[in-house]
Amino acid sequence: MKIEQQILNLLGLATRARKTTSGEELVVKEIRSQKAKLVILSGDASKNTAKKINDKCASFNVELHVFGDRHDLGHATGKEARVTIAIMDDGFAKKLSGLLNEFNRG
Repeated sequence: MKIEQQILNLLGLATRARKTTSGEELVVKEIRSQKAKLVILSGDASKNTAKKINDKCASFNVELHVFGDRHDLGHATGKEARVTIAIMDDGFAKKLSGLLNEFNRG
């Protein structure tokens, strides 16, 4: 199975386990409260959203990855298009981080 598909499957699993939050405002809130362990931003996010999420992740020291597009992320989580997703669980975050780093090197 391709890494991309593994990432999307894991996102779906994390969502079903209620360990994700999506939507710009909710994700920013979770970053601020330091509950977000990892944030995924879609490649087609607007400049404003990308800057806001980048800045928040940098100032609160949360790992950030750009991956897929809003439709991939939405489909993986069983929702409408999603631009940003926060992972709230250490285990899921660690596994996703490894896969995303591998994907970005590939």
